[in-house]
Amino acid sequence: MKLIDFDGLFDEKLAQYMSENKKKHTEREWEDVIPKLYKKFGDTFIAKLGCTPKQYYAKASDLELVEMLKAHLVQDVPVPEFLCAEIESRGAAETLLPLLEGEDTQTVSYAINLLGDDEKAFDAYFAILTENRLDEDVRSDIADIFRLHADEVKDRVKAVYEKGIATEYMLEILSRVKNKEDWVFDILLKEFRLGDEKTPMRASYLAAYGDDRALPYLLERIEDQAIGFVEFQELKYAIEALGGEYNEPRDFSQDKDYLAIEDASAKEGIKN
Repeated sequence: MKLIDFDGLFDEKLAQYMSENKKKHTEREWEDVIPKLYKKFGDTFIAKLGCTPKQYYAKASDLELVEMLKAHLVQDVPVPEFLCAEIESRGAAETLLPLLEGEDTQTVSYAINLLGDDEKAFDAYFAILTENRLDEDVRSDIADIFRLHADEVKDRVKAVYEKGIATEYMLEILSRVKNKEDWVFDILLKEFRLGDEKTPMRASYLAAYGDDRALPYLLERIEDQAIGFVEFQELKYAIEALGGEYNEPRDFSQDKDYLAIEDASAKEGIKN
């Protein structure tokens, strides 16, 4: 099938429509009108094609749809929403999975968005998380998916964690496990008690996990007068999230992070 720049065709029609109706809407109203016009365009008959944009993709095979997606990305032609919608409606994971094996961030990102939390993609997702061939944004997107399915993948996550691979992602996923298990708590607590520069993030994992057995350790840590403002704030949040409280006054007037935040707040106040 031929690659069609439907977004380009829409832009041409839109420019004409806006020229003819420029006084009909305010700039803010156009922001609401344009998406509606684009949706309507999907059902607009295009004579030279003999069909609408939606019909054009509906008659393609699963493989043809994915090949067209790849062509759009390789040739830097905008990917029409109608193409993505048709691929999603098919639920044809098998044709999308090979896209996850590449090193092109944009292609992999499209595949992830279309596959979503389809379990058929989980093996490939774990491979991406544990390799360094793609950037952090892509890996974070996958971690977000696994956070919503933490109970389903926790054993696989544990196995990866024990190999010392992608540790931060594995902890983040484990912190979202709902059916509590001692081994999950033990891992999160052990990592928190290492007391390195990652302590604030590790405290947030304990807060997310929601086991109040962590409170004594959080309270012990927050008593350390040497901790900085950022760590203090994260610890205080974690303590409160687990039902505890800490109200002892602390002076951070010489803390660089505190001063930076205060300076940014003051500048924002001047702008407003």
